[in-house]
Amino acid sequence: MRRLIYILSALGLAGSLGAAGAGFWVYGSFTRPGPLERDSVLIIERGSGAGAIARELNRAAVIDSALIFKIGVRFFNDPIPMKAGEYLFPAGVSPMNAAKILQNGKTVIRRMTVAEGLSSAEVINILRRTEGLTGQMSPPPEEGSLLPETYHFSFGDTRQDMVSRMKTAQRKLLSSLWSDRSEGLPINTPRDAVILASIVEKETGRKGERSRVAAVFLNRIRKKMRLQSDPTIVYGITRGRRPLGRKLSRKDLKTETPYNTYIIKGLPPTPIANPGRDALRAVLQPDVTDELYFVADGTGGHVFSSTLEQHNRNVARWRRFQKQKKGASGQ
Repeated sequence: MRRLIYILSALGLAGSLGAAGAGFWVYGSFTRPGPLERDSVLIIERGSGAGAIARELNRAAVIDSALIFKIGVRFFNDPIPMKAGEYLFPAGVSPMNAAKILQNGKTVIRRMTVAEGLSSAEVINILRRTEGLTGQMSPPPEEGSLLPETYHFSFGDTRQDMVSRMKTAQRKLLSSLWSDRSEGLPINTPRDAVILASIVEKETGRKGERSRVAAVFLNRIRKKMRLQSDPTIVYGITRGRRPLGRKLSRKDLKTETPYNTYIIKGLPPTPIANPGRDALRAVLQPDVTDELYFVADGTGGHVFSSTLEQHNRNVARWRRFQKQKKGASGQ
């Protein structure tokens, strides 16, 4: 009997030592550098459990063994859930640190840039083509309601959330600029400011000109002159859904649409694009001038004038420039 007890005790000690050895081996495998040869980005899908995550990490060569990872997460790691998303794993990351990256939830940050002067239809197309965003957008955003900017997002964020962020950013900026607007402006509402800013945005891409272009249009509004802006005619034809793809014709100038500012008085009924912060600021804090006209100068900018006589001379100069350029190109 005494001998049997001795034998059983010896077997129990050996088993304990074996279990301890196995534990040390698992811990060492869990904490030592892994097989990943270079930094790698990996997407963990929503709803993935520890087993699915371990298999995905093993498949991507982030870890050597899915089993070691699962055991290590269970016994040697903080009891914090691992989160879905897009993660950057550095070269040689240990299984333990890979688990901590997933527990911290610090996902890869993506960027999406919306340029100034795009229509809402064009912004929607960008959102649809942007990889990493999910879901549909409903209803379509109103023209002029989005703020052009560079936006950061994580894999799996929704397109509708991006639209909401752009709308919120536009409302906050517009509210701030409206509060600080210059005195005596001939526009009565923030919406009118957005409409005029969208026209300014489409008229010039030069930052230094926007306040001067805005001043011209505001002076024309004060004098009850028609705005006579070509981009409004284009929008009346396309509604921002596509480029016009040709030059405006005399017929276009005479075609009645709610946006033809050669025919209608005052502002068109809606913005014709989504203006950026510089165009909005230009309208609400414009230059102080008596100028009423501007025309392209052939270098990407414009030449301004206060009288029709001056303007006609500038237009004639522009037409000569175009004719010379056409002759030089052999067209």
